[in-house]
Amino acid sequence: MIKDKRKILIYVSFMLIMIALGASDSMRGIFAGTFEKHFELTKQGVSAIVTVSYIGNLVFILFGGRMSDKFDRKKVCLSIMAFWMAALVLYVLTDNYYCLLVGMFVSMGASTLMNTMINILSPDFFGLSAGMIVNTLFFTQGIGTSLNQNVTGRYAEGYEGFKVVNLILLAFGLAGTVLMFTVRFPENEQGDKTKAEKKDKNSGVGRVLKSPAFYLLVFIFGFYFIAEHGIMNWWRMYLTDEVKLDAEKSSLWLTVFFAGMTVGRLVFSPLVKKLGTKRSIVVFAGLGTLVYVPGMLMGEKTVFLVGISGLLISIIYPTMVLLINEYFGRDIIATATGFVISTATIFDIAFNAAFGKVLDSVGFARGMIIFPVSMVVFYVLFLILSKTGGKKNAGTSVGSAA
Repeated sequence: MIKDKRKILIYVSFMLIMIALGASDSMRGIFAGTFEKHFELTKQGVSAIVTVSYIGNLVFILFGGRMSDKFDRKKVCLSIMAFWMAALVLYVLTDNYYCLLVGMFVSMGASTLMNTMINILSPDFFGLSAGMIVNTLFFTQGIGTSLNQNVTGRYAEGYEGFKVVNLILLAFGLAGTVLMFTVRFPENEQGDKTKAEKKDKNSGVGRVLKSPAFYLLVFIFGFYFIAEHGIMNWWRMYLTDEVKLDAEKSSLWLTVFFAGMTVGRLVFSPLVKKLGTKRSIVVFAGLGTLVYVPGMLMGEKTVFLVGISGLLISIIYPTMVLLINEYFGRDIIATATGFVISTATIFDIAFNAAFGKVLDSVGFARGMIIFPVSMVVFYVLFLILSKTGGKKNAGTSVGSAA
């Protein structure tokens, strides 16, 4: 699949990093109970850990994307990994709740930014194979997440277990970073800029915000986040409280969904290369929507359809991030990606903060309708976007949606 030595080295580097990041991202959920007991926290104290990690995501990806367009991307990536590893060292060397919060802010923010940078850099290293490569890398991230959830969740106990696991992840991250250090990165493309753009220090941001594609992409990502994260955050509770499945069956179907997400990224990655990014999303998002919607609406009889939908929608997120390349010049792609994802993340966080009140008002049966509706809206908006001809030349904005 990959013959060039430089490509092999960077692929292995990215793979090791993605495994470590995937496992690191799942630590918050695995050790939530441990944090609560060890630091004698209230539920609000545990909630603060989640909130801080989301804020870290926003800050890192918003400002990190802009830094990536202004400075050498290899140095930016090495700096991101340095921040991430420093957070893990902080976990290992301290035993303090506030240090934990700082660590969560940095580690989750750096992890999200590094994920995005790997996605952005893939076309530079792997060319037309980028879609396939990105999905195999997200597959390895899923492996890291799943292994950590299964192995660590069963055997690691107490705060000392948290420290030991972080030491192991630190070793993976360090190995990937050392390999990355040995690889020559492509130079940043600055593109042809007008005199006005050269005078404007914020021309990259201005060009992103002037593009109609930016606003459409924000809503596409935002509604997709609601649909996918609805499964992650609420589906198990819905199956237990409303559908009346026992805890074991509820967990099983949640596992099926995310196992499908992981396996699908490996199995379907060659098709992404063959079909191209835009057509791949049209096909797989369409099939996924057809299965996801009735699965969410018809209770216990169709719950298996939601599990299957995980397989079909598996390639959507990494491929959509890759698609942003088609609407913005390479010299501002990191800025554009950062603004799209961070704005959509605010959309996601705001929704989840309000959804609890919705459930209190109308109950699970009615409240859960929001998720299939979001999936349909996401797909319709994407079909609109797919009719636009993305302009890859720097400094131009994409035409209006058809």
